Amino acid sequence: MSYSDDEADYPIVLWRQRGAIVAEIGPGVVSKRGERVTRNEAAALALAKTQTSIPIPELYSATFFMKNGVENGSLLMEKVEGTPLRNVWDGLDDSAKSRICEGIWSIVNELRQIQKPPAYSHLYQCGADGSASDDVLIKDLHSPPTPILDDAALRARIYERYIHFNGRLFEDTLPSMLPRSDVSVFTHGDLTPRNIMVDQGCITGIIDWEDSGWFPDYWEYANMMRPSRDYDWMMWMDRTKPIEWDISGIVKARKVLF
Repeated sequence: MSYSDDEADYPIVLWRQRGAIVAEIGPGVVSKRGERVTRNEAAALALAKTQTSIPIPELYSATFFMKNGVENGSLLMEKVEGTPLRNVWDGLDDSAKSRICEGIWSIVNELRQIQKPPAYSHLYQCGADGSASDDVLIKDLHSPPTPILDDAALRARIYERYIHFNGRLFEDTLPSMLPRSDVSVFTHGDLTPRNIMVDQGCITGIIDWEDSGWFPDYWEYANMMRPSRDYDWMMWMDRTKPIEWDISGIVKARKVLF
């Protein structure tokens, strides 16, 4: 199969955003290509495929190349059947909404069972490939990034970024408000209705794994609760969550770091 950066050369463009384009390039085959396509996403797909029963796209190949001094990636994947949950959510009744949200939480629980490779065992937070996170809350201000070895270091990173970007309202109280966690667990990192595929009320696949890795156990929930137009879905995910997580400190930090 051949590729071109010209959108017209793709048979069916499914999605595009700054830094990536997703297109169906043949029957049931999807290409995701661009500077946002990372080795981390390929590693996350491999881990989830081998260690869980979660419906995810089969990864056929992953290649990486330099373009204008920036590494770009190209993933060839199986097309996941169904439609994004965002497209159908408003038409679902309460029973279907509850069932889907409980299914998402079951997926989260299964993801948490993915074991960290021995090479990354000393890291508290890292990507599926051991890389540092680009999450706006914890991306290191310095290069190369300093590894996050424990929960205290992660909370310190959030606070450092908050102050760096002129967060002042909670300057004295934010450190005590940030949640604490003794364990890090495998986390998708972007479980939103646009990345959850459904068909006839059933989850058919989870896509877009570029933000995946090991994070504190509250991280998946905190990212679900990021401000978005999916307010009703967020309310249902909050209502059906299996554990109470206090993310008030994360909410305060996001007032600056978003």
